[in-house]
Amino acid sequence: MVAELAWLFILLPLLSFLLCVFVTRPYPRLSGYVTIAAVGATFLLALVAFWSVGNLPPDRTLESSVQWVVIGGSVLKVGLIIDSLTAVMLLVVTLISFLIQIYSQGYMAGDPGYSRYYAFMSLFTASMLGLVLANNLVLVFIFWELVGLCSYLLIGFWYQRPAAAAAAKKAFLVTRLGDLGFLSALLVAFNTTGNLDIRHLIDLAETKQLAGATLTAVGLGLFSGAVGKSAQFPLHVWLPDAMEGPTPVSALIHAATMVAAGVYLVGRTLPLFLAAPDVLLVIAVIGGLTAFMAATMGLVMTDIKRVLAYSTISQLGYMMMGLGVGGLVAGIFHLLNHAFFKALLFLAAGSIIHSVGTQDLREMGGLRRFMPVTFLTMLAGAFSLAGLPPFSGFWSKDEILLEALRFGGVGQALYILGLLTAFLTAFYTFRMVFLAFGGHYRGPAVTGDHGHDHGHGAPHESPPVMTVPLIVLAVPSVLSGFLTFGGFFGPFGEFLISRLSWHPHYEPGLDLTTMVLSAAVSILGILGAYAVYGAGWVSPEVFSSTFRSVHTLLVNRYYMDHLYNWIARRIVLGIAGLLDWVDRYGVDGVVNAIAELAVMAAGSLRLLQRGWVQFYALMVTLGIILLVAVFGFFGDIIAFLRG
Repeated sequence: MVAELAWLFILLPLLSFLLCVFVTRPYPRLSGYVTIAAVGATFLLALVAFWSVGNLPPDRTLESSVQWVVIGGSVLKVGLIIDSLTAVMLLVVTLISFLIQIYSQGYMAGDPGYSRYYAFMSLFTASMLGLVLANNLVLVFIFWELVGLCSYLLIGFWYQRPAAAAAAKKAFLVTRLGDLGFLSALLVAFNTTGNLDIRHLIDLAETKQLAGATLTAVGLGLFSGAVGKSAQFPLHVWLPDAMEGPTPVSALIHAATMVAAGVYLVGRTLPLFLAAPDVLLVIAVIGGLTAFMAATMGLVMTDIKRVLAYSTISQLGYMMMGLGVGGLVAGIFHLLNHAFFKALLFLAAGSIIHSVGTQDLREMGGLRRFMPVTFLTMLAGAFSLAGLPPFSGFWSKDEILLEALRFGGVGQALYILGLLTAFLTAFYTFRMVFLAFGGHYRGPAVTGDHGHDHGHGAPHESPPVMTVPLIVLAVPSVLSGFLTFGGFFGPFGEFLISRLSWHPHYEPGLDLTTMVLSAAVSILGILGAYAVYGAGWVSPEVFSSTFRSVHTLLVNRYYMDHLYNWIARRIVLGIAGLLDWVDRYGVDGVVNAIAELAVMAAGSLRLLQRGWVQFYALMVTLGIILLVAVFGFFGDIIAFLRG
């Protein structure tokens, strides 16, 4: 019964989208209520699905498929699957989306695009739920592209602002580069196997029928799609600029939808990567490198949303590193915990922006007195992001580090890199907290986010419609890590692996040394941030002047954007200019030259049209003589050849 109702996960928010576009558009508040009701209903369905999966016998899943198309002898089926991985993702996506829709009623109040906003958010949620439920890579790709479209529409929601329009185009184009690899993987896989059902491909990989260079090509293609969507190096450059969208959009993108899609795809197809160790190693190294690089850039950002954006990139790198060392449970567990505390942090940042009207940390300060609820909830999210025990981020971060340690070889280096990243994460997270909430208020009482009048004089606490979702999200940000030890259906890891169609290697346990080290580096990072930005024992200018070249490198984000802009201007536009010249003066030039010659030839015949009857008679006579001579000549030749 649950499997047959699975299509409602997609249809309910899709219906909300259609209602917002065609029915409730003139009634903005009604659009919000329709969206909240639809997403709330999907959350209730997710609870039912989770409970149903939990009560299934081990190794059982819920699935519903229909025949879509027949190509030659190959039958393409599309359908939905609900297993333990899907059930977890459904809960995360629907709960966070539901809370964000409620929060948005306060944040987006008075915006002229209110109905359009809720329409896009409904479609965004439907697309992500379809991606999570799909059991076939073709269906995954369709919803994958819809997620990309919705992110483009929402990042550029305030399209009148040039920065927002540019950020939307940048996100769309950069992620398309990764999607090209994803599409290539689909073509290679279908050409080789004639089937794109995920479970079928996994069976072929496990039995070595899909192996060698073909499997490597499929794996690299799938991972390139994940690199684009989950903002991994070198395609991470779009995510910080995506902060130009409304803050609730940033929360949804960073916590439960677009960037989570890439990690989910790698987790869903992990057996393919396990059968291609070289690709698995690439995933681990790219993940570790991304985690560290993004953490270093977070150290120098002054925009509160960009600090959180780089933390998202870094934490996604952590997840990829966990999956790359074979830790499905570790990677997905961190995805679960991160979704809660990152949604909390973004919504808390939105509460601040709503109150003080600026995203610049240098114009905040002292807000703990004005915004106590926002302060306490953001503090819970910050502790979790920093990986401080017993908050949720501590447990999943430790599982990733432990999996890297067990991996051996390059895993040892990744383990050290992960610890260093944990220190940097704690430092920049509490740098943000101390700059926003510590000391005295440094900013003027200005109007709100992006020109919308949210300001009411002095800084103030946000309304309950915004603070209640913060309080709700603070609970799992503190407690979800304890799922390590047990939930409704036992420890998280055992629940996750017991109801999949394949059996990942999972070795439960805690490593005391890793726990102590990770807790210690987190505490050191917090203390370091307090010394510089809380107590003021050390001036931050000391670091920026002493390490000026490093500071410049980080402020300019390793010059990656400069590199891409140079490539676009000099190489891409250069090649385009060359092709334009060939088209204009080569192809079109030849066609135009032939046309001009024809016109000239036709024009020369006009010289013969003099109107003289005697001249025409002479031409006819000469023509007849010429024809007789020609036919006579060829007749003699033919007679000679025959004779």
